[in-house]
Amino acid sequence: MKLVISPPVADARLAKIRAAAGPMLVVNTRDEDHAAAEIVDADALFGYLTPRLLKAAAKLRWAQSPTASMEKYLYPDLVASKVIVTNMRGIFSDVIADHVFGYILMFAKNFHIYLRQQMQAKWRMLGRPDNELPGYGGPGEVHPSDCTAITLADCTLAVIGLGGIGAETARRGLAFGMRVFGVDPQPAACGFALAGRDASAKPQAAIFRPDQLHEVLPQADFVVIAAPHTPETFKLFNRQRIRQMKKTAYLINVGRGVIVDLADLTAALQAGEIAGAGLDVFEVEPLPSEHPMWRMENVIITPHCAAASPRVPERHLATLLENIRRFVAGQPLMNVVDKNTWC
Repeated sequence: MKLVISPPVADARLAKIRAAAGPMLVVNTRDEDHAAAEIVDADALFGYLTPRLLKAAAKLRWAQSPTASMEKYLYPDLVASKVIVTNMRGIFSDVIADHVFGYILMFAKNFHIYLRQQMQAKWRMLGRPDNELPGYGGPGEVHPSDCTAITLADCTLAVIGLGGIGAETARRGLAFGMRVFGVDPQPAACGFALAGRDASAKPQAAIFRPDQLHEVLPQADFVVIAAPHTPETFKLFNRQRIRQMKKTAYLINVGRGVIVDLADLTAALQAGEIAGAGLDVFEVEPLPSEHPMWRMENVIITPHCAAASPRVPERHLATLLENIRRFVAGQPLMNVVDKNTWC
């Protein structure tokens, strides 16, 4: 058997791949010309299976994508082929869920506003007159509270897409005492616990189908998009959909930028139709410097970095090596992609 790597990997990673491959020949190609020549008799590929490489492959059975997303990896001829495609889903789940709750906690405790005040050396608790400085007073004085802060246990979290990232986000919501609504086209396959705090309590979680979004959005205080880019999710959140949300709700997108219509979200924020947004991905990246969102106090922007973690490279390699071992042993592969749905 033969494995082709394109584009090439560093020597340290190559040594581990060869160790996992055992008797399988591993070719670390220099460029696409080299890859096109080597893939003719290859059984497997790690990297990008371009149309040119697919056309040259006479016996290819498996392609391991180096990414989790499939919208740029798949194309009609590959979808129609018999090549099994696997991806890197699952290695970012907890990392991105942490990022989501970074947004949620900032909005809930108004850190996004207090941080700006800090830059101005301004001491003012939201919801109080400027001339009333908060702080502990004498005996018996009630400590002032920020009446604009949000208690998460009073909130409903809607998670759109209950794959690895969505499921981890849902678990964190339950841990904070939030009511959690999940939305996914495959409810039975969703992987987070639905149990309430006790048998007599109001259920803390429920799962809905995408065609029930109109029932979910009016109840949610935080709406988190953790879905992949598929034909069904493209611009799923347009102006009409956003208007189904509460005016006090926040939209968070760590899925794919094209799921949210950028112009429609901008207009909705400018019109006060929702309270704010936490965005790591955008329909246009990088977000142009002149875009009005940069200057919106109720928008938190991060530069497509939700998956950043020192743990990710080791997980990436571990997934690849495990699938190589399985392929050599003739065992079922992990993370097999449904090429028709891109998932």
